[in-house]
Amino acid sequence: RHTRGRWQYAQKIILLLSFTLPCFIAKTDAQGCVAIRSNGNSCTMHESGKSGAWQLNLHNRYFRSYKHFVGTEEQKERIEKGTEVINATWSSDITVSRTLNNRWSLSLFMPFTSYARSSMYEHGGNNGGEAARHKTKSFGLGDVRFTAYRWLLDPLTSQKTNLQAGLGIKLPTGDYKVQDFFYKLDGTSVLGPVDQSIQLGDGGTGFTAELNGFTTLSKKLTVYANAFYLLNPSEQNGVSTARGGTVSATAIQYGTSTMSVPDQYMFRGGVSYMVNHFTFSGGIRQEGVPAKDLAGGSKGFRRPGYVVSADPVIAFQFKKVNLYAAVPVALKRNRTKSYSDILRSEATGTDVHGDAAFADYSINFGVTVKF
Repeated sequence: RHTRGRWQYAQKIILLLSFTLPCFIAKTDAQGCVAIRSNGNSCTMHESGKSGAWQLNLHNRYFRSYKHFVGTEEQKERIEKGTEVINATWSSDITVSRTLNNRWSLSLFMPFTSYARSSMYEHGGNNGGEAARHKTKSFGLGDVRFTAYRWLLDPLTSQKTNLQAGLGIKLPTGDYKVQDFFYKLDGTSVLGPVDQSIQLGDGGTGFTAELNGFTTLSKKLTVYANAFYLLNPSEQNGVSTARGGTVSATAIQYGTSTMSVPDQYMFRGGVSYMVNHFTFSGGIRQEGVPAKDLAGGSKGFRRPGYVVSADPVIAFQFKKVNLYAAVPVALKRNRTKSYSDILRSEATGTDVHGDAAFADYSINFGVTVKF
């Protein structure tokens, strides 16, 4: 009995460490110019059988995007000419979770983000030299998300393998109309909405669906997988893309004069290995913004695309406190064609394909505390 009890306890610890911590690190922020926001891609799984238990997670992330891609082809000349767009992002996401019983749990996600975007084309122009380069910024609360989770199998009888489903609502609490000054070479400036990639929210009420699964292969080895989708029924949020200027006739014709409210998604999977108080996890994840939404229409300006990353995580547990760190590294970056790119290509008979800047890697670290 004593051996069996230790094995059951070990299973719970493996589940908690190898799945919960990597899932918190699955949180994403805008991947450079592709606006994958931090309200979406975090999944959570709680130790079962702890009715009334609370859990607090503080997740931090930093990255710097500057490499431009059209499709999967890197536009190296942007860096050579000094015209690259640089997005620096620091985010702190607070997650509060409560376990209701051995099957049900609730989570509240609150993202706080600081963005700084350096560019030339938005100000004096790409031919204006370094004098044309300026920054726009934003800081504050993003879109809050509330999610209910349920184990699909009874955790008391399915300790080695289980699947958790989550349904949630994403609220438009983040400012999606942030403005800053855009500077011209003659010294004048104009106030206008900042780029979509550094807006704090998308302006729409969305709905989320998740599936989080695991299976333990041994006392130390666990396989995990997650899937997440954010459905945004709103098509556009009405914010101008002209940066304080006049909207072009082309933008009006192809529906990019205002910002879209895009869907987003994340898929990941990997293995976790437990050694004493440490858990080492490694896997692959893909996160992105589709060119076309599942519902509500796809007009409006967006930069669709996705990132495939190697996803290493190291975690350390000390009593009720878990510390973790990770440095996901991009393996593939793809700025796919947007809905407007497709429309313009069909109308003009020429290949239209916009670009976007991506990061090489991101730095993640945080702490989870159980109460």
